[in-house]
Amino acid sequence: MDAHPPAGQARAVQRDPVIDLVRFTCLFLVVVAHCMMVSPVLHKDGTVTTLNVLMEQGWFTPVAWGLMIVPLFFVLGGVTGLQSWRRLKAQGGTGFDFAQVRLLRLVRPAMALLGIMWGGLWVALLLGVHPQVIQLMTAGAAMPLWFLAAYLTAQLSIPLMARLYERAPFLTFASLVALIIAVDSLRGSIPVVAFANMIFVWCAVQQLGFFMADGFFEHRSRTWLVGAIVSSNLLLGLVTGVAVYPGNMVVNLNPPNLCLLLLGISQTATLQLLRNGIRGIAEARWLQAFIAVAGRRSMTVYLWHLPLLVGMSGLLLLTDLPQPLAGSAEWWWARIPVFFAVVTLLVPVVWLFARLENRPTAANHARGPSRPAVVTAAVVVLVPVADAAFNGLTLALLGGGAACFALAVLLLGRVPTPVLPPSAREGPELGAGHEPTLPEADLRANLET
Repeated sequence: MDAHPPAGQARAVQRDPVIDLVRFTCLFLVVVAHCMMVSPVLHKDGTVTTLNVLMEQGWFTPVAWGLMIVPLFFVLGGVTGLQSWRRLKAQGGTGFDFAQVRLLRLVRPAMALLGIMWGGLWVALLLGVHPQVIQLMTAGAAMPLWFLAAYLTAQLSIPLMARLYERAPFLTFASLVALIIAVDSLRGSIPVVAFANMIFVWCAVQQLGFFMADGFFEHRSRTWLVGAIVSSNLLLGLVTGVAVYPGNMVVNLNPPNLCLLLLGISQTATLQLLRNGIRGIAEARWLQAFIAVAGRRSMTVYLWHLPLLVGMSGLLLLTDLPQPLAGSAEWWWARIPVFFAVVTLLVPVVWLFARLENRPTAANHARGPSRPAVVTAAVVVLVPVADAAFNGLTLALLGGGAACFALAVLLLGRVPTPVLPPSAREGPELGAGHEPTLPEADLRANLET
């Protein structure tokens, strides 16, 4: 069995409406799930605690097994990331160019969120809001940040992982699996080692996206795909059934372990199995138009929805509106208006800040940052988000993270447009002395997450 790279590379420059639709659906499910998790409680002494209602439901463990779509996010990121890297590379771009664009796409919207939250929470603290409430609001930004740390690390590794994949796809994947198992076997005696799988697990899941982009799963029979789904779930049931891993997939999420890779295999095979049926829906013109608009704003939606949900829920505690008991029938029915309220709050936020996700362009004479600047920007970004993922987010770290992200944006500058001599604009190839630059402005797939 081969991964069919030639066919995949020929196809890599095309947009796939199925991938776009599934990615949007995953984001929708994340927002819905968070609306069913957050339930703050105001106590008589003025303090506030929050309950994760879903995690306390006995039926949630098997449901989370089927609806834990985080691995699928990384699979889809592998598909679009590999396509974007190949397109950029074909235009003469380098891994540092790829890192610059990826960092800007993810860091700019996060910078706005952290800065506004830090300023707003300091004002609230000065106005006398209880510090515990401030900490609760601060924690509302922590969950998006751990994903940003993991996703950004995986995306920045794409040029290197793509090179290894193209040389030895199966050996590269097997090596990552071996590293995952080695880390899992040490996490009991050396707990901090478990966080190494933030790299190994998500890079391995991302590799599944590489295989999908190159047609490997497309060339497998339905029997093979069903076998992959059944086998991965049976193995997952075995390792959780004998208590090697927890049965709750949310518990397995941070730091990730082998269970998430097994889910990723099952989800990738399932996506391929259902792909033709999904394509019939995804190719509807009105749906493509909607997803084209929403997809360019997906990071803004992801980053802002949870802080808005936590803030709205906290403010409701200060009103006289009746607060149903968490987990009661009334509380579950209330999730419907809560979801629509969050969507309503997202509309002006997306209108204001989604432009930060759009590709920044510069004059034709502009040049990208130096390699040390790109490396420094990556370190400056990853340090605060890693700290938040490991130790939790504080108000001080929120402000420090905003400053680090702003510094990274300054270091990265703006994405340069190609500088083409007149002869090249008319059709002939570039001269040997011409330095390669990033792709033309209309190559929007280079920014896709």
